[in-house]
This record gives sequence, C-alpha cells and structure tokens, in this order.
Amino acid sequence: MSPFVAEIVGTMMLILLGDGVVANVVLQRSKGHNSGWIVITTGWALAVALAVYSVGTISGGHLNPAVTIALAAIGQFKGSVPLYILAQMIGAFLGAVLVWLTYLPHWSVTEDPSAKLGVFCTIPAIRRPPLNLITEIVGTFVLVLGVLAIPSVKNLKPELGFSTGLGPLLVGALVWGIGISLGGPTGYAINPARDLAPRLAHMLLPIPGKGSSDMGYAWVPVLGPIIGGVLGAICYKALWPE
Repeated sequence: MSPFVAEIVGTMMLILLGDGVVANVVLQRSKGHNSGWIVITTGWALAVALAVYSVGTISGGHLNPAVTIALAAIGQFKGSVPLYILAQMIGAFLGAVLVWLTYLPHWSVTEDPSAKLGVFCTIPAIRRPPLNLITEIVGTFVLVLGVLAIPSVKNLKPELGFSTGLGPLLVGALVWGIGISLGGPTGYAINPARDLAPRLAHMLLPIPGKGSSDMGYAWVPVLGPIIGGVLGAICYKALWPE
C-alpha cells in the first residue's frame, strides 16, 4: 500500500469511527442516543488510535493536514504535502459517506437539522468566530506538540518497558484529553480534513431535513488547526532540539 492510499484508508477509518460515535449519540432511536459527551470523546480517541495503528507504519499516520503541514514546517516531513492533504480529504469524505449509509434509517426520524450537521462537522457552542479560532489554535497546538513529543525516544524506551508500539494508543489518549478539557467551545475539530470534507459530504448527500451546511463557519476549523499545528511544532522544536 502506498502512503497516499494509506492516508485515504486511515482518514476514512478515523471519520467512520469518529463521526460514527457522534451519530450514535445524537441521532434519534439509535442505541446510543443521548449517551453524552464522554462517549463522544472516547469514541474519537479510539478512532484516532485505531486509525494510526492501521496505517502509521506505511504513511506515518498523519490523517490530518495540520499535522502534515506542521511536520513539513519543521523539516520532519519530506513527502508531498499537497498529495497527503488530498488523500486526507478523500478519506474523510468517504468516511462521512459510510457514516451516512450506516445510519441511513435514522436521518428521517431525527428532526433537528443541527444534530444532523453535528454528525459531520463541528458547530460552536457560542458563535464568535475570532474566539472560536483561538480555541481551535490552542487545541491543535496541544495536539501537535503531543504528537511530536509522545513517540520521542526520551518518552518511549523499550528497555524500560515503554514500547514504541504504545505511541498510537497514547496519541489517542491525547485526543481524549483535548476533547474532554478543550472541546466544549467548538467541538474540537483540530483537523481541517475532519471538518471540511464531511461538511462537503453533508452538503452533497440526500439527507432529509438537513438544513444548512454552515459553510460560512468552515474557515475556522480549517485555519485554526493549521496555525495551532505549526505553532505546536515550532514549540516542540524549541523545547526539544535535536
């Protein structure tokens, strides 16, 4: 499998499991209906860990344009940034389509258009785009700093019992922590592809009573993670120079 295909498959799995847990919680007559924020954040954490385990050895398991751009900014990624981002967008779109198919009977029995939109993309709790942007910057700063620090040989030493194979699981725990602690204001996109591609899927799919796809907000979960990711990578480079 090529890195390009791996990023498609990995990001598809990320969105299938991540948007899938949101659908399970918010869509009417689902077995997990109203199970709450802890279930959503746990589902997303496991989605990240399992997706990275699936393709990490092939593509590095970026699954996120903010991560790819951040790594390139500090010289830790020499591949094609545009190709990786394209793969991530394709994978995220396909994952969203699979969620739509998986929950196909539940769209028509769910009346709230915002609940349907929330399955696919983030919606701010209080809409103030400049402040929402700051939230996404902070969340992605923490994500990228952690993604770079966790697999460091200084943190994971097989001779001490901390196998490098724990890396993806710990990254999932990092995403869990971000969701629980920082996810309340915006829904913690922290990934441009995770938000934009499923938002486009929402716009294009025949979802009954779906309402607006809120494209006017889409720039926040795209720009915020890119800024935060680059800042997180620069901070890592400054704190742990090679």
